[in-house]
Amino acid sequence: MGRYIGPVCRLCRREGLKLMLKGARCETAKCAMERQWRSSPPGMHSWRRRRKAGDYGVRLREKQKVKRYYGVYERQFMIYFRMAERARGNTGDALLSLLERRLDNVVWKLGFGPSHRASRQAVSHGHIYVNGRRVNRPSYLVQQGDRVTVKPSERSKNHIRAVVGDDGMTVQPWLQMDASTLEGTIVALPTREDVQIPVEEQLIIEMCSR
Repeated sequence: MGRYIGPVCRLCRREGLKLMLKGARCETAKCAMERQWRSSPPGMHSWRRRRKAGDYGVRLREKQKVKRYYGVYERQFMIYFRMAERARGNTGDALLSLLERRLDNVVWKLGFGPSHRASRQAVSHGHIYVNGRRVNRPSYLVQQGDRVTVKPSERSKNHIRAVVGDDGMTVQPWLQMDASTLEGTIVALPTREDVQIPVEEQLIIEMCSR
C-alpha cells in the first residue's frame, strides 16, 4: 500500500480544519491553520474565488477528511465500510467506531505517541504489546478489556515515557491509562461522541453506498 510522504499541513489546509497530524504542534501558533495567509486551500491560485462544491464534492470532502485523520487509504476505508454495513445499528456510528478502535489511534489517544503518524510508527516497529503479545499491525482492532502496554525493554519504555511524561495525560472515558506502568486498558468500545473532529457521517454513507 502507498503512503503519503508530503507536507501534512497541506492536508489540513485542503480540508479547512486541524486534523492534528503534527500532534501538539497543531495547538500552537506554528500551525499553518493559525496563519491567515496559509489557512486557505493549497495551490498557486487558492486566492481566486472557487466554485461552490456540489453534492458529490461535499460528500467527497467528508470522506477525505476522515481518511486523512485516521491515516487510511481508499481500499482499507472501504473494508471498514463493508464491516460497518454488516454491523447492527447505525452504519455511520459503526464505521467511526471501527476507525477509533484501530491500534495506532488507541496508542495516540493513550498518549504513547505525539501524533497519529508517530503512533503508527511505534506500532510498526514493535514497541506496542496487546495482552502481552507484540502486535505490529496499526490496523489491529482492539476489543473491550484489551491491555495495551509498551515493549518490556528500557529503550522502548524510555522512548514512550518521554512522550507521556510523569503525570500522564487525560484520556477519553473509553480508555484507562496508568502512567507509572505505561499500561492502557480499553474499558469500553468507543462511541460516536468520542470522535474528536466534526464529521457528518451520513454524507459518507451516502457516497459509499452508491
